[in-house]
Amino acid sequence: MKSELIVDVAADDVSIALLEDSRLVSLQKESRSVSYAVGDIYLAKVKKLMPGLNAAFVNVGYEKDAFLHYLDLGPSFASYISEVDQALDPKKALPETAKFQLLPDIDKHGSITSLLQPGQRLLVQIVKEPISSKGPRLTTEITFTGRNMVLVPFSNKISVSTKISTAAEKQRLKKVVEAIKPENFGVIIRTSAEGKKVAELNHEMRELARRWDETLENARKNADKAPTVVYEEAGRSVGVLRDIFNPETFEAIHVNDPEVYRQLLSYVNLIAPEKADIVKLYTKEEPIFDTFGITRQIKTSFGKTVSFRSGAYIIIEHTEALHVIDVNSGNRSRASADQESNALEVNLRAADEIARQLRLRDMGGIIVVDFIDMSLQENRQKLYDHMRELMASDRARHNILPLSKFGLMQITRQRVRPDLEIETAEKCPSCAGKGTVESSLLFTDTLHSKLDYCINDLQKSDFTVYVHPFVDAYIKKGLFNSLYRKWRKEYGNKFKIVPDQSLAYLQYKVIGADKQEIDLREEKDTSSAATKNKRKAKTRNVESD
Repeated sequence: MKSELIVDVAADDVSIALLEDSRLVSLQKESRSVSYAVGDIYLAKVKKLMPGLNAAFVNVGYEKDAFLHYLDLGPSFASYISEVDQALDPKKALPETAKFQLLPDIDKHGSITSLLQPGQRLLVQIVKEPISSKGPRLTTEITFTGRNMVLVPFSNKISVSTKISTAAEKQRLKKVVEAIKPENFGVIIRTSAEGKKVAELNHEMRELARRWDETLENARKNADKAPTVVYEEAGRSVGVLRDIFNPETFEAIHVNDPEVYRQLLSYVNLIAPEKADIVKLYTKEEPIFDTFGITRQIKTSFGKTVSFRSGAYIIIEHTEALHVIDVNSGNRSRASADQESNALEVNLRAADEIARQLRLRDMGGIIVVDFIDMSLQENRQKLYDHMRELMASDRARHNILPLSKFGLMQITRQRVRPDLEIETAEKCPSCAGKGTVESSLLFTDTLHSKLDYCINDLQKSDFTVYVHPFVDAYIKKGLFNSLYRKWRKEYGNKFKIVPDQSLAYLQYKVIGADKQEIDLREEKDTSSAATKNKRKAKTRNVESD
């Protein structure tokens, strides 16, 4: 599988798209003036203590106070607060962690009132960005993430990723890191460290330790300015690249901004200099997302309804508490010989799309999926196993439960950022923006699918499709490479497209050879019979259980 990273830098925000075999699998957007991002470190002040919650609300400068639980203080809090207090005291020398005398771990069942007090200054790291009406979630267990490892001050523990394949390699990495790490620093060895040489790991280790020293220096310089940021994670584009970059599978990184291009080139030069030529500066006039087909994929992948194969589709609804996904076969899907096989086929393909949507929208919290009911237990197990296999590559922590007696699958997925929501509907040009219409970019796709259904499923010929004159002009633009010519070559002379000024911008109608209108506008409505069958199947499952 070949991966590409496309970075679109605009005046106000940065959009980062990850393509796998030209298919959009991840999209991240962030403001260029983003604050309170995961990994950022703030010099903050304790606002008030909540003994009942065993937590504190902390002022980090956000409109809502941030939340810090006792368990997020970390076992090494006593050593941490001792060094932080020394770093913030201008009368004392700036502490060196490697020479610091570590203190005993705090009681994991202790009370926050015994360790913190209102007005106290802390170095805190963002572990969950502000979401909805909630402020950021914090920790004082500071970490610095690199490509191959995570550095943890005030610890001497070395952990190795369980995804590293062999015990011999795990042992080698543990011995290497034990030899090169500074005193009083713990290390989490990431999967990407597998096979890396000592020199490369040592270089990254020194770089991460330097970031901690700079954080303490910035905290001292800004001791009287709390709350204030003292360390910011690398730009989101560099952070995404750090987490997913694999020199063996990455084919290209395209970016349309010279400054971000230099950042990415510098990072790739640091970790894989032999692959530096895959970083390319995009200079064309056409928007970068249009060139790589991302805009069209965004329009088809976001929104309430997402189609995925032969008329089947899913409906995604969001609430404050959870996300609900409903799977529908539609009344245009080419069914299998029996209902059970058709249900299994649609459910498996829906699982493919749902796993992609969770990553694409970065959906977190509780997700409930209403699959089409299946009566055979082996098919229900096959669907559950398939979903687990699909989600195995998801970097976010998650848990999947088997189908319930009502045919529902429950998924929990780690949420550290707000879900990505993109409005795909457009203001209606016919009513001056009082209503909305589907994305005009996808209207030609809709017409193409209607032609296919009308000719191949309904076996119609000699029919006429009437569209708005603007749409007609777009479809017939170009003498030899127009969409109209392409469709006529695909389906023959069984239809023609004619402009009609009485139609709205994205409206169409189909008139058959008998001069009667062929109604194709309700393709995604599930028939009442199918709905009744689904409800009956659920009732049978409950009764049998």
